[in-house]
Amino acid sequence: MTTTIFRTLLPLAFTATVMADDPWLVFEGTKGPGKGKHVVFISGDEEYRTEESFPMLGKMLAEKHGFKCTVLFSIDPKTGEINPNEQTNIPGVEAIDSADFLVFGLRFRELPDDKMKHIVDYVEAGKPLLGLRTSTHAFNYEDNKQSPYASWSFGSDGGFGKKVLGETWINHHGDHGKESTRGVIEEANKNHPLLRGVEDVWGPTDVYGVTKLPDDATVLLRGQVLTGMKPTDGAVEGKKNDPMMPVAWVRERKLENGKTQKVICSTMGSSTDFVSPGLARFVTNSVYWGTGLEVPAKLDTAPVGKYAPTNFGFNGFKKGVKVSDLK
Repeated sequence: MTTTIFRTLLPLAFTATVMADDPWLVFEGTKGPGKGKHVVFISGDEEYRTEESFPMLGKMLAEKHGFKCTVLFSIDPKTGEINPNEQTNIPGVEAIDSADFLVFGLRFRELPDDKMKHIVDYVEAGKPLLGLRTSTHAFNYEDNKQSPYASWSFGSDGGFGKKVLGETWINHHGDHGKESTRGVIEEANKNHPLLRGVEDVWGPTDVYGVTKLPDDATVLLRGQVLTGMKPTDGAVEGKKNDPMMPVAWVRERKLENGKTQKVICSTMGSSTDFVSPGLARFVTNSVYWGTGLEVPAKLDTAPVGKYAPTNFGFNGFKKGVKVSDLK
C-alpha cells in the first residue's frame, strides 16, 4: 500500500509517493513525454549535497515531464537516517534493474557485492547514464579488496571514473571555495542536443582538473575559472583559463558486446550549482536524450516549489533526517 506524503526537508520542500517504511523516494510520473520511463538517482557524497539536489530534480522531472523518478540515499543502518558519510549502505539499489536512465552522485562508495552488482550490470549492459561531480571517483574499495568489482575503485587504474565516465579525480583546478565556475559552451559543438536551451551555467564549486579525455568524448562545456564566488565575477587571468578545462562532455562508448553506450559527465553538480538554471536544463536534456526522446527547444526545468540548497562542505548535511519523516 502506498502513502502520499508531504515533507519539508529544509532547505527544500517536496512531495513524493513511497512505501511507508522504504528509505527511498519515488516520484510517480504524471503527464509528459517521459511517461513510462524510469530514472534512478543515486545520492551518496559527503560534500556536495546530492541528498538535496536529487529529490528536487526527481520531483521536477516527474511533475513537469512525466518521468518516474526513484531517488536513493546513503542511509545509516543503525539510525535509519540519511547520512552521506555512510559509504556502504544504499537501500533500494534493486530499483536500478528497471531503470531507463541512471544518474550518479557518488563519492568513494564501497557497497556489498550483491548490491553493487545491480549498478555494474546496468552499466555493463550499455544503458545510458549521467555522472555528476564526484562521480569521477564514485567507488573506493578499501576493505573488500578481493571484490570482483574492485576494478571499479578510484585507485584501480582510474576505476569507474576513467573507464566509464572518461576521467577520474585529478585535482582542484580552481581554488576550492574561492574561485567559482562559469560553464562556457564549446563553440564547435554548440548544436549538440544536450546543449539545446542551455544558458547561464554557473556554480560556486570550482573547476576540476582533467588530463586527457577518451577519443570518443565530445566536449560540450568548458569551465571558466572566476576570480570569486559570484556569477558576476570576472575570469581569472593566466594559465588557469588557457586552455579552459572541460566540465561537461558526452561519450558514445563502444562496448565489447558491440553496443554503443550513451555516457554523459559533468564535473559540476553541487546542490548549489543548480540555483542558476543552466545545469538543471543540461541534466534534463541528458535524461531526454539518453532515453531516446527528442530534446525540445523549450523545457520548463525550474524547481517545483522553493529550492534553497545548503552550501557544500563536509559534514554540512542536515542531521537526524529519515526518509520516513516525509509522512
